[in-house]
Amino acid sequence: MNTTKTIRMLVADAQGEVFEHPWLLLTGCNGIDERLPEGDELIPLPEGSRLFTLPDTRPRGFERQRGEIVTAERLPRKWGGGALQAVAAFLTPGYTRTLLPAVDWLGERQPLPLWSYTAVGWCVEEERFYTAAVAVDRNRQWEPEHFDDRRLDPLVRSRLAAYPNNRLFEQLARCAVDYHCFAAKNLFLGRWEAPLPSSPTCNSRCVGCISLQEAECCPSSQERLSFVPTVAELCEVAIPHLEQAENAIVSFGQGCEGDPIMQAETICAAVREMRRQTSRGTINFNSNASLPDAIDQLAAAGIDSLRVSLNSVQEPFYNAYYRPRGYRFADVVEALHRAKKNGLFTMLNYLVFPGVTDREDEVTALIELVRSAGVDLIQLRNLAIDPALYWRALNPQGSGIGMMRMLRRLKAAAPQLQYGYFNRTRENFFPEGFEKDWPINA
Repeated sequence: MNTTKTIRMLVADAQGEVFEHPWLLLTGCNGIDERLPEGDELIPLPEGSRLFTLPDTRPRGFERQRGEIVTAERLPRKWGGGALQAVAAFLTPGYTRTLLPAVDWLGERQPLPLWSYTAVGWCVEEERFYTAAVAVDRNRQWEPEHFDDRRLDPLVRSRLAAYPNNRLFEQLARCAVDYHCFAAKNLFLGRWEAPLPSSPTCNSRCVGCISLQEAECCPSSQERLSFVPTVAELCEVAIPHLEQAENAIVSFGQGCEGDPIMQAETICAAVREMRRQTSRGTINFNSNASLPDAIDQLAAAGIDSLRVSLNSVQEPFYNAYYRPRGYRFADVVEALHRAKKNGLFTMLNYLVFPGVTDREDEVTALIELVRSAGVDLIQLRNLAIDPALYWRALNPQGSGIGMMRMLRRLKAAAPQLQYGYFNRTRENFFPEGFEKDWPINA
């Protein structure tokens, strides 16, 4: 840890009130391995981030006098001595976590909701929160301050009135108003990236799926789309946005659906019609990329970019999380190669989990894939899942090298590779100076 700063552990009482612990220092977890954070693993908590408690958990912090990590069972006496619980941060978009909170992850407790959990503490000298994270994207369009719901309601009502028979607008209105999806809000605000959910089905059964869970161990965050939109419905949503929106992107593959590759035929027809009517804007396809032939067809239809979701580039870890049905990991790799051959801007939606993402064997395999497939950008997204559920599903052995070391090693091995968090317009696929745009000092 940076010795010029004192970062204390945070704890919360039973009612959720947060305190800085008077003597225990912030400790983080790389996987389930506990350690003090290193200096470059911590930044001031970005604006728009949130703190929340971890029920049924006891935080672990470093005690200087004993020189070891200990469990805090109860609040200090001056705060009443009651039971306490651990505190985590949920990072604002654009930041990737470097450490999990330090708790006994494998102990008995209720499963946590499908959120991403990040170590967070209090800096005594600066009197502000610090968290285990790194900035990976300069795009600030996704910060919460840009999404004032007071503007949203009349825009949603107006759009629904204009398209009373379009089921997709009804779905996206619910996403914007009930689930507070920023992309859906963008659609009604007439700007930036807008979503095109299209598939109620999927050929993966992800352990951390946020739209459909087979059991109630970790309820899904939202309900999945229940219909396949028609070409007309897709075009009614997409074409005005492509024609008129600032920095216009429309994206297939959203949190409220299965995987759009299951509806490739319908999507290809829709994309052809979009491109017949306008050449403006960017059409992006987010997918598990499990059907390589479909990628060829989508590229021919006119999509501009492909973002492929992966939790790992090692087949056993991939299979343990995605639990594929009717495809193999080799198909995903083949799809990436075909995307590049078809001239698509290729991205990985890399689901980051410290202790897995930064393993030596994972880093080596990732370097090989990036080089062989010509991957242009890695979106370093924080995997939203109970860490214990994920750890037990994958059962990895050994420790990670640290997220910052992983990122530096990968960039050194593949200098042309870009880091990011968000999809991009065609005009910004390769911004000036992108080869040297790391680390980001945000």
